[in-house]
Amino acid sequence: MLTSTYSLKSIPFQELARKSYSKWHVHNVTSTEISGRKRTKGVKSNFFGIEVLENLEWLDWDLGIESTKHIILKNVQFKTQKLKYRPPSTKFFTTLFPQAVVLSPGTSYSLPVTFCAVEKQDYEDRIVFETKGGTFSIFLRASLPYHDVQLPDLVCLPICATFETSETTFLLRNNSKLLTPFRLEVQNPFFLIPNSGILTPWGDCKIKIVFKPHTPNVFDIIATCIFGENEHEKYMKLQGIAKFPHLLISVPGEVNQMSGQDDMHSSLHFGHVAVGSTAEKYMEIHNYSIVNTSFRVVHLQQAVPFQSEFACEVTEGTVLAFSRLQIPIKFTPQTVGALSVDYFHITRPDNSSRSLLKVTGSCKGPVVSLSDLKLNFGCVFLSDVLTYTMEISNTSDVPTFYQFEIDCSQSVFVIDRPCGFLGGESTETLKVTFRPSHPMNYYRRVACLIHHQDPLFLDLIGTCHSDQVTPAILMSKHLELYCTNMMRGLTFYPPDILAMMLQEGKLQLDADGALVLVAEKCCKSIELGSNEDSPEAPASFPNIPSINEYFDDSIQSSLTMFPPHVSVNKREFNFGNCLELDRVVPLPLSMTNHTKGKITVLWVTPPGSVYTVMPQTIDIPPLKNMAFRIHFAPVKFNMLYAAELECFAYYKVMRDHCLVEDKIFCPPWFLTVRVQANTFQPGHEHFIPNFTLDSPEVPLSVRTYRTLLLKNTGDTPITFSFPSPHETVIRIKPNFGFVLPNSHQILTLKASPQNESLTKYTLPLHLNASEKYIQEIRLFCTVEKPLVTLDGNGYLYFKPTCIGTLSERSYFIKNVTRMPLYFQWKISAAGSKVLSVRPTFGIIQANESLAEKEHIHLGDILVGNTQSGDLVLLNNEPCSLNFALSVKQDITGLCDPDVVVNDPMGKCGDMGYYSLQPMGKQTLERFVARPVRRLRYTWTISSKILSAKEANAGKEEKPLCSVTADGVYPMIFISDARCLGSISGISKQQLWRLFSLDLLNEYLQRDPTEGELLYRVPTRHSTARCPPVSTPVMVDFNFGAAPVCSDPSIVLLMLENREILPVDWAFLFPVDQQLDLEYWAETGEFNPTELHEMRIEDNRLFTVEPKSGCLYPGQREAIQLTYRHEFMGTDRIPVLLKLSHGREILLNFIGITVPKDRCYVHFLATQHRFAPVCIDTSHPPKQIYELYNGGSVRVIYDIQLDSLKSIQAENYNHPIFQCLNPRGEIKSGMTAYIEWIFSPLEAKSYSVNIPIHILNGDSALVTFTGIGYDKRILGTCASFNDPSSYFGAPAVQRAPVLGQLMFMSEERISFGNIPVFTKSSRIIFLYNVSETEVITYSWHSTSVHVSEVLSIAPVSGLLHPGDSTHCIVTLRAHITPCFYDLDLICEVYSKRQVTQYQKELQEWEKEKDRQQVEFTITEQSLQENQNLTFQRQCCRDLQGTCSRKMRKDTDAKIMKYKTLPPIKELTETWEGRNVEKLPPGMWEKPKPPKPFLLHLGVTARAHSMEEFHKNFPSDVPKHYIMRNLISKPLSAISQAGSIGRPWGKWSSTNTDSLSSASKEDMRLTTDVIVTVLRCLLEDVSFQHVLVAQTAEPIPYFAQFWSEEGEELAIKNGKLKDTEALSAGTDGEEEQDKTQLMGAEEELSSTAPESSDVKQTIDQDSVQLDEKWFTEEGQESLNAIRIEEQLARRQHLKRLPEFCDLLEQILENTLQNIVIEASRGEVVLTARPRVIALPPLVSSTQDVEINAHEISEIKIEPDHASPKVSSVPEVKRPVSLDVLKLLSASYSGIPSKSWLNLGEFNKSQTSLTFSAVSSRTI
Repeated sequence: MLTSTYSLKSIPFQELARKSYSKWHVHNVTSTEISGRKRTKGVKSNFFGIEVLENLEWLDWDLGIESTKHIILKNVQFKTQKLKYRPPSTKFFTTLFPQAVVLSPGTSYSLPVTFCAVEKQDYEDRIVFETKGGTFSIFLRASLPYHDVQLPDLVCLPICATFETSETTFLLRNNSKLLTPFRLEVQNPFFLIPNSGILTPWGDCKIKIVFKPHTPNVFDIIATCIFGENEHEKYMKLQGIAKFPHLLISVPGEVNQMSGQDDMHSSLHFGHVAVGSTAEKYMEIHNYSIVNTSFRVVHLQQAVPFQSEFACEVTEGTVLAFSRLQIPIKFTPQTVGALSVDYFHITRPDNSSRSLLKVTGSCKGPVVSLSDLKLNFGCVFLSDVLTYTMEISNTSDVPTFYQFEIDCSQSVFVIDRPCGFLGGESTETLKVTFRPSHPMNYYRRVACLIHHQDPLFLDLIGTCHSDQVTPAILMSKHLELYCTNMMRGLTFYPPDILAMMLQEGKLQLDADGALVLVAEKCCKSIELGSNEDSPEAPASFPNIPSINEYFDDSIQSSLTMFPPHVSVNKREFNFGNCLELDRVVPLPLSMTNHTKGKITVLWVTPPGSVYTVMPQTIDIPPLKNMAFRIHFAPVKFNMLYAAELECFAYYKVMRDHCLVEDKIFCPPWFLTVRVQANTFQPGHEHFIPNFTLDSPEVPLSVRTYRTLLLKNTGDTPITFSFPSPHETVIRIKPNFGFVLPNSHQILTLKASPQNESLTKYTLPLHLNASEKYIQEIRLFCTVEKPLVTLDGNGYLYFKPTCIGTLSERSYFIKNVTRMPLYFQWKISAAGSKVLSVRPTFGIIQANESLAEKEHIHLGDILVGNTQSGDLVLLNNEPCSLNFALSVKQDITGLCDPDVVVNDPMGKCGDMGYYSLQPMGKQTLERFVARPVRRLRYTWTISSKILSAKEANAGKEEKPLCSVTADGVYPMIFISDARCLGSISGISKQQLWRLFSLDLLNEYLQRDPTEGELLYRVPTRHSTARCPPVSTPVMVDFNFGAAPVCSDPSIVLLMLENREILPVDWAFLFPVDQQLDLEYWAETGEFNPTELHEMRIEDNRLFTVEPKSGCLYPGQREAIQLTYRHEFMGTDRIPVLLKLSHGREILLNFIGITVPKDRCYVHFLATQHRFAPVCIDTSHPPKQIYELYNGGSVRVIYDIQLDSLKSIQAENYNHPIFQCLNPRGEIKSGMTAYIEWIFSPLEAKSYSVNIPIHILNGDSALVTFTGIGYDKRILGTCASFNDPSSYFGAPAVQRAPVLGQLMFMSEERISFGNIPVFTKSSRIIFLYNVSETEVITYSWHSTSVHVSEVLSIAPVSGLLHPGDSTHCIVTLRAHITPCFYDLDLICEVYSKRQVTQYQKELQEWEKEKDRQQVEFTITEQSLQENQNLTFQRQCCRDLQGTCSRKMRKDTDAKIMKYKTLPPIKELTETWEGRNVEKLPPGMWEKPKPPKPFLLHLGVTARAHSMEEFHKNFPSDVPKHYIMRNLISKPLSAISQAGSIGRPWGKWSSTNTDSLSSASKEDMRLTTDVIVTVLRCLLEDVSFQHVLVAQTAEPIPYFAQFWSEEGEELAIKNGKLKDTEALSAGTDGEEEQDKTQLMGAEEELSSTAPESSDVKQTIDQDSVQLDEKWFTEEGQESLNAIRIEEQLARRQHLKRLPEFCDLLEQILENTLQNIVIEASRGEVVLTARPRVIALPPLVSSTQDVEINAHEISEIKIEPDHASPKVSSVPEVKRPVSLDVLKLLSASYSGIPSKSWLNLGEFNKSQTSLTFSAVSSRTI
């Protein structure tokens, strides 16, 4: 039997509003297991109102067995039908005997049909039905199973690139119940996957078609499907198109590279990058073909570890058709000062195209210097301490680490910060302390190690005296002389011997005061002989590189710059593990004196040191050595000990200043010894070192130096040591030492490789004297030898060349080493006759390829300027060569070809006839390029070989080279504007219009005229007070209007240079363009205009700061324009904006100063043009005209509309112009929005003159113009644009303001085109950029017009330093189409200033109250006996003034009582001009802090529903229509939006009438209210009323009443009566009857018009009374309940309030996601997690609802409805199932009793959203 399954299907909410559905919906059973053929037979047809299946088919049957199926006939019409039928004609199909069938509306009839087969064959028959409307047939079929597959006839694959693949799929279906094997065959380039298989009965298989062509072509191939046991065949056509792709690469901002040429490449320059940091730039791959194509980025890496410093993480990808793809390339330099070059190849899979990108970059490091290289402490008395300061500076922007190699705990010299971090372009101040322990000379040369830089040296000099010992004072000059004497080998003699030799004449002084041997000088003079003019100067101290001096110190190296005077046998000592603290064995130390004098040795041992050297001081004879012992006395177990011991040695004769002279002065020598020890006991772990070491793998080549940074990140010291390194290859310094906690050690490596092959060395770093903590440093060394590779394996082939001519080829050479190489081409004498190379020599960087260039690019040239170059032509032939050169000029760009073709040649030079001698060369005259337009110039230089007979005869011209240049002008752009002071209340869009910045930017982007280039730079060129101008353009800079003596009007403009040339700009006032003349040269009188401008300039009413400057490419600068309101009236002055070598624009500065207490409206222009409106628009949009009140008092305006009547009469009494609010008032500093409607009748221009009268002010006549257009004529040109395109003000702030604490993410929001009755929301973010200030903000609207349609949440808030928050801006469009250009103001206060103001105000008010009740007794008798303690004054100055006044006026009459002077409020004026000087003792009332104003602009255009559906059909689903607004009139909407909102603020508080009352009135009112409230609280009746009030049911709201809901409520009441009677209780029956009567009375009172419904209900109640006590009646009641339950659910879903609730939930969910993402709580780009959900209930299952469930959720009429607070609060995104559950749980509640939307909305979260409508559910 063929039947249908009934199911309840959830219908989208929008469809419920458009269509009416029956209670049941019929759906056919569908399954993916049955074939398409079977599914098509399940479709029902409608024959004359009878719904029935067209075919009845038997597929699975057996011989002799009957099979019955049914034909279901259903009457879908609203009238009864009668049917007749004829049985099947064959005996195999049988049915009932024919009889008439009567079908009532909506009823069905089942006709059984039986089939019985006798043979294995196909059977067909039919049954014919007859109705009153006609006949129709139902076909009966019974077929045998057979193999049959279904596949598409044609499959077109997506277009594909060669060697790429495109794929698609299709379903191969089995249309039989047999297992069907299949096999697919197809030719290349198509592939079918899988190509064979077995299909299950009624099953299908997804086949994937892969198209992979190798040639560009159109492919049309037949694929064959062989299936079944007999191998039946079916065919399918496959079509595909293959295209050859076209890839180009370029660098952003440059021209694309030509494809397929390896010798042409783009260059990507990284510039200077800090060492160790990573810079990222992009290359662009352009695909200009119509197919997608893949690519591979090939980067030839060098051998490990010498990896390239350039990296590209993208190795392959796909570029879409007609698009470009940016590939990031990273540069991480490691060697300071090195220039890195590398290449990237971009290829396709078949290598059909190959592009080359050259990347270059250099590494920059720190540049650290010391302010003092020598620090002389002078003479310090013993036990004194002296501290000096010095600076260490880093002039580079690369940060670094520094370390002074000195142990300050053991030395006499102490540096407060011996190591630290030095930021880029920073300076640190260091304190150096000298604390001598013995009277002697001190000198130590301290190395300052710097990471990534050679070390610096600091000479520390000091002398200590005591009462007994006074050595000579060591000076800086002594060190210079000592170095020179050391070079000459004289410092090994003590000073006393040198003094004796000097006396004997064996030594003498040179010009610098250094010692020189006389005998040596004599010998040299004898050797010179007669060559006396060039004597050899004595040896002086050489300039030694600091890195060589640091390493070659004869301590860790056998090499030394100078032989040592004193040395020790060992520099590092390790006591090892000391288990017994008091039995540590001292370590021996030997010191040798290499001089010829006795020296004294002193070991510096600070008090409390655990290391001591014995003996501490001793004398060592000449050329002898002395033994010392190092003692270690630890005090704690399980500790690490390390130190650097300091020793000074000096000639013994130096201890007395009487024995030494300056010329033989010898400073002391210092030596250091590093010691280590530990006291860890057995079983105790050594300190775990917490450290970081950069670059554990260090590549080194040739002889190079590198620095490593070892950081101690723990809180315990770290000792380190290196074993003896490979002395001949690797050296490290220091190799023994310690690192303090949270400090670092800079290690310096020196490599001297000897092998050409790459050699690996491993240096173990031992930490904390433990074998557990060893860090390996891997070093790679190799010897670099010059090596280049030649293109083509050293072979270069030229094309066949004619005798007397030449051919050229570009040839690549590549430097494959890691160092720059110098190259030079050498050609044999025979080869030089036919071969030449350019360039012949040069420098090629590491890994760089060079080639000859045939293209010369001169870059960007200023229009009108010139740039020159040279062309060198070589004749390498043995004969002379005559030739001619010619130049062809091409100009490309945005230009008219017919105009530029007549331009003069932009390339100058003697391009004519030339002759070159054999084997010679000639340099042409220098060619000069001079562009005359802002276009690209290309000059092609060609040569033509001339014969000897005729100068003009010869062969064709051959291009030699091409020269390109771009002509440019300097240009600037106004990117942002801000307003402060008196005009801070206007929006950015108004400021943009006042200053005509869109027009100014348009003028700035144009080419200058010839007159503007008359003076290319700012020049004084005129003798007149009003200099003439040469520019044809002028722009008004209107500063608006403000009252006299108000704050200046300040405008900040952000100038930005977006071009590639520096721009010199200047604002020139008339005086700046006037020549300076002598007084006698000025003749004549000044006219009024000149006097007016002189007054403006003398009083500096208009100022520009700065007036001039220079902007480099990409640079921005803010300028401040100020207008001071000093004099009443209108001030005008012309100011010239001059760009050097560019535009010259006249700016007309206009400012208006209004008298106080005068009404003034600032009219920006006397003409206003409305937006064009289509003539077929049924709802023309509302447009706005703004009036700004620039005065200090409110203004009342009145617009005269008499002229509108005349134009209306001329246009068939149609209102062309309508003014909606012609009268109103404007508060001071505010803007009024005048609403107009322009409704044209014809496609033409309309104009009307409207007088606008200002009460007690100046009126104006404004011309309003509107244009009507016909969309049928304009076509697509009449499309609507985004409303944000109408306004030029930028959305993001770029001009910073001094003192601005808060910034907004956007300053202008555009909602675009929206339909009416919609709600749209946007989110903006507020940022507190201060690090210390807490700020508060509050939003205000500029007018009621704004607050009616615009809202923001939250209205106010508080932001902590560095914090941010969000605000949600919501726009609710009205019923009338309108242009919206709204402005919101955000007031920002500093909480600290507000708190201070409140504190001062409280103190002031407290003092004021005290003075009102306090007085001073001034009787003479009391004054003689008492002090002036009762004369309490508010200030000390007042007391002094009163005392002096009483002393002067002794004879004046003294009153009995005298009060203090009152506290007065002073009027505020700018700069204190009108502020009277406060008398002594007056305390001025504190003034509140001024807020910082931020403006938020909102733009949108609202269209009518019809117009929006017509012009924006794709945007309709993006907006949610608020249907509750459609039913409300506009007046109700306006009133609802304005209730409780005062002018300009969002607030629910009304103006308090008692705010202006006196204090006595306030006190009286308070007492009365307190008494009334106390009486009410004590009243017992009042208390009972309050208790009873809480038990009252929810009141009835008329706005939620509906006829359908009332009917359901009455039915529900009757059902409850039925249940009560069935229980058999008489009392309950009476109660139910009473409730039923009450419900009927309520129905009659609330809906008197529904009498028909009531009559119907009465009839139903009579029928129900008869069925109450029957079982059938109970079942009928259950069915009715189910029907009512479903009806209530459908009604609930159709309610606008329910749709609004869903919209709110979706809106809030998405806003929460965005807000959480902005706070970092949610990562929107994170990979979603897969969560296994339980299986969903199929939509085809029946929904079972029994009466018991309904009875549990029904609502009794006499019980209170559930409160809205029980509705769960939505705090997270919800699904549709949750929404269904929410609606189902409240579906039994009548709409009038619980849908109190005002209360319900309060329980929801504060979320909004407009871009998703309920349709998206």
